Amino acid sequence: MSKIYYKSLDEIELIRESSLLVSKTLAEVAKVIKAGMTTIELDKLAYEFISDHGAIPAFLNYNGFPNSLCISPNEQVVHGFPSKYVIQEGDLISVDCGVIKNNYFGDSAYTFSIGEIDAEKQKLVEVTKRCLELGVEKAVVGMRTGDMGFAIQQYAEANGFGVVRELVGHGVGVKLHEKPEVPNYGKRGSGPKLEEGMVIAIEPMINAGVAGIKFHNDGWTVTSKDNKPSAHFEHTVAIKRGKADVLSTFSLIEEVLQQKK
Repeated sequence: MSKIYYKSLDEIELIRESSLLVSKTLAEVAKVIKAGMTTIELDKLAYEFISDHGAIPAFLNYNGFPNSLCISPNEQVVHGFPSKYVIQEGDLISVDCGVIKNNYFGDSAYTFSIGEIDAEKQKLVEVTKRCLELGVEKAVVGMRTGDMGFAIQQYAEANGFGVVRELVGHGVGVKLHEKPEVPNYGKRGSGPKLEEGMVIAIEPMINAGVAGIKFHNDGWTVTSKDNKPSAHFEHTVAIKRGKADVLSTFSLIEEVLQQKK
């Protein structure tokens, strides 16, 4: 079993730089995403933006994945292929992005609401985003991964939603996926202890219906078992005393979305 790799302050700043580039890439997606365009158009934009900023798309060719973004509409949970799928009014589009810059990874995801969405989807987006915030609140020295998972699970299930079990958050840094695993469910006081120098990706994947998922034959696409919508938000976070240091940001994305209203 591989060990947890603890980062120096200098390394955390390099991961921050990569994570902020991810956030800027997602803000570029926010500028153009709309009904009528295809998801592959978003992928092309992201590839060019990341490359223009001296970085490499982390997902491209990762274990054979053919694209720069994972784009997952509606009932797709994660790992969706960008394609000729035409985005529709009322869709939820989850966009997951990673980059490698100066040999360090950044990773973040955001679920976009296209035009007017129904009440169920609206609640799902709000609850999933709040789940991420609750997980981040527990990402401090002395807590355990189970404390984060418990906070996320309790809030999602209290709102009648299902928490995906088979896919989890993870350490991030010199690799895209490092130890420890960061589940979105769990028991308080369980799992690895959080210590200074750990950098993790917290990423609630919450289903509007049941928690169960289906893995598709393409080896990547994951959908909810009951085909109800799913949402996904993710931050890269450095563990600190008292308060987590969130290395990615949604503020750039949300400024763009606010301007588009």
